[in-house]
Amino acid sequence: MTNDAAEQIAALLDATLTDLVALGLLAKHGHWNLAGPGFSPLHLLLHSDGRLATIAGNDVLPDLGAGVLRDRDAVAAFDRILDVVTSRLREAFDASAEDLVTQDLLVGITAELEKKAWMIRAQR
Repeated sequence: MTNDAAEQIAALLDATLTDLVALGLLAKHGHWNLAGPGFSPLHLLLHSDGRLATIAGNDVLPDLGAGVLRDRDAVAAFDRILDVVTSRLREAFDASAEDLVTQDLLVGITAELEKKAWMIRAQR
């Protein structure tokens, strides 16, 4: 693997980490601010570990906004958010074709997030 390829993969992994931490923080926000008839299944689905204080400098995910998050709005918002994250993950694993360990890691993460996206969309 060339230095350029290794640097590109490192940058893609950094971006992936940023996306996943941002997703975790957004899910935590949604978890605690959810309201509406779909509260119970969405509340459980959006629980995540959001211990990092901030990663806003590199965050490219759509924002949820402050305050109460209606369940139907949460479904639409997380559908968009997960679409951005999985699209960026696909770019990262396409670019990491020479590093099969990294690619396998990214494929596994993508599979889990696509399952979550399917579960979110099933709430429509």
